[in-house]
Parts: sequence; C-alpha cells; structure tokens
Amino acid sequence: MRTMKNKKVFIAVDTSKIKTAKKIIQQTRTNKIKIGYKFGLEFILSKNGRNFISKLKNKTIFIDIKANDIPNTMKSGINSLRDLKINYLTVHISSGLEALKSVKKISRNIKIVGVSTLTSLDNKNLREVGYNKSVKNLIIHQSKLAKKANLDALVCSPNEVNYVRKIFKKEIITPGVRFDKNTQDQKRTMHPSEIKSDWLVCGRIITKGKIKNNLKKLIQYLN
Repeated sequence: MRTMKNKKVFIAVDTSKIKTAKKIIQQTRTNKIKIGYKFGLEFILSKNGRNFISKLKNKTIFIDIKANDIPNTMKSGINSLRDLKINYLTVHISSGLEALKSVKKISRNIKIVGVSTLTSLDNKNLREVGYNKSVKNLIIHQSKLAKKANLDALVCSPNEVNYVRKIFKKEIITPGVRFDKNTQDQKRTMHPSEIKSDWLVCGRIITKGKIKNNLKKLIQYLN
C-alpha cells in the first residue's frame, strides 16, 4: 500500500462561479496529501474562468477539456491555453495515434493525459455507439495506444487500474471515487481506500456539503 505522502488528489472544480471556485480551493488546503485542481469545460468556458485560472499560483493545475479532433485543431487548441500554466491536460485517446503524437510533440512542459473510456459508459453503452469490444478490452487497446504515443498519464476508472498498469507504466488518474454505493452518473466506481492509481479525481464527494469535513473523511480513508 502507498504511504500517506504518496497520496495525490485532484479536486474537481465543477462550477461556473468564481466565488464557488475560490471557496473550494480555500477549504481544501492541507499538508496531509498532495492536492491539485481540475477545471473542466464548465469553468474554462465561463465568463471569468480562464482569467481566474491564469492567476493561480503555486497550484497543480489539471485542465480537463478532453480534446478530440483532427491533429492540427488539437495542437492549435493546446497552444491557445499556454497562458494558463497548465500541469496536466486531457485528450481523448480515441482521437487517434496521429493526433496523440502531434499533441505530445508540442506539449513542452504540459503533461498530456489520455482519456480512455468514460466512467459513465458500460458494455451496453459501447455497443450502442458501435464498439464491438468490451470495456476491459477497449481500455487495454487504448492503453497500448497511449503507451505508443508516449503520453504522460492515462485516465481510467478505478476498476481498470490493475490491468492498465501492466501496459502503461506512467501516471494513472482515476475518477469514479465514491464513499458509498451511490454511483450517480458514473457506472464504474470504487471506494477510495481500494483504489491503486497515482491520482484520484474527487468532485461532488468533496465539494458538495461541508468541504472540510468531506476532505477529512477522504484523508482518513486514504491513511
């Protein structure tokens, strides 16, 4: 089991309100675990979100845009975000090997994170959109692509970490963290004490309700 000093958590700042973002950051300060902050499209596309992120100092910043487009468009989009001092940035592995390699080539000091199969999808959902592979087999295939593209990190659900780790040796980031059996809109989830990834992504289980108490609860589970 990892020691406490190796525990790392991205707090998902899922809001469009600057006041709420400030509150989340203020109330999740701790020296018990390493904390980073994940900003998705909701915040980045809000009126003042981008400006707010650009002014953050001494924070590990994870920009979760899940880029999925032709190689040139993805490269241009990532170049347009350089003022934000990004540490991690997501792209969909399904954008293809050429796009992944192109993005990695111009990434400089930004860690490119490949997103595998979303935690909201199961085998039935994959069949609905035309995939013949199971979730497990698809993520194994995506892990091989991420490795081939030399990506810096990979996102998968906690359920897939063990077999992804056999293929992809760099950082693994897992959403789908739940304290109980209420999975909400995510179908592949796990209790934080059981997760063996490098980073956990925690949103509503921390930011809804009493933030400090929720974070304390998470730290206790990780200890």
